[in-house]
Amino acid sequence: MCRQFIIQMENRPGELAHVARALAARGIDIRHIATAGAGDEACAFVTTTDPDATRRVLGTLGHSFIEGSPVLVELDDAPGALAVAAGRLGDAHVNILGTLVVGRKPGKVEFAFTVDDEEAARAALGVTDLVGVSS
Repeated sequence: MCRQFIIQMENRPGELAHVARALAARGIDIRHIATAGAGDEACAFVTTTDPDATRRVLGTLGHSFIEGSPVLVELDDAPGALAVAAGRLGDAHVNILGTLVVGRKPGKVEFAFTVDDEEAARAALGVTDLVGVSS
């Protein structure tokens, strides 16, 4: 299964380019990415073609990061669907560390949630593999 990395970095010009160049220099392809920044801090949510090499690159760059196996879930593409899934995780005392939209098809959105307790998240969402969560 893929690994999702949540990478902490400084919120400054060129920082994402620095990380992306370091991954590319080692032949690592970024499959999914989302970024966010607020104030002096930023983070990137990344999946790559080579988790072991990604871990080594991030270590040499000195970036703090956390990682996990994403819990994949298909949600209705409708207002409130994410709120239902996130609420179920919260009710199960599962902390969401990161999330990515990894696919879309008519009426559905595929999310990858990286969480602090994958087993509890799967139970809360009724996930055995990629399945839907209904509201």
